[in-house]
Amino acid sequence: MIANEDDILREAEVWAHDGRGVALATVVETWGSAPRPVGSHLVIDAEGSFLGSVSGGCVEGAVIADALDVIESGKPKMLEFGVADETAWQVGLSCGGRIRVYVERIDG
Repeated sequence: MIANEDDILREAEVWAHDGRGVALATVVETWGSAPRPVGSHLVIDAEGSFLGSVSGGCVEGAVIADALDVIESGKPKMLEFGVADETAWQVGLSCGGRIRVYVERIDG
């Protein structure tokens, strides 16, 4: 079961206050078929633990990998996945959808 958005944001706050490196990924735009709506969240810590969902499949793996870079650098990233990308089939967006995900570090 996917946690609701309030639970995910509360957990991000708890993790950050506990001194864990934390990033928050948020779906900011979708086109066509997209597994999760705008406003969906995924919280990731520096160890790769996560809660929530921004898409599913390999997209989440790619978002987690980029989130680890954001935690380390502190520089936010805007990610885009979709059928226009040569990797669309690899990340599981073969149904014609595209998503944009904003990833930012959360400091406690």
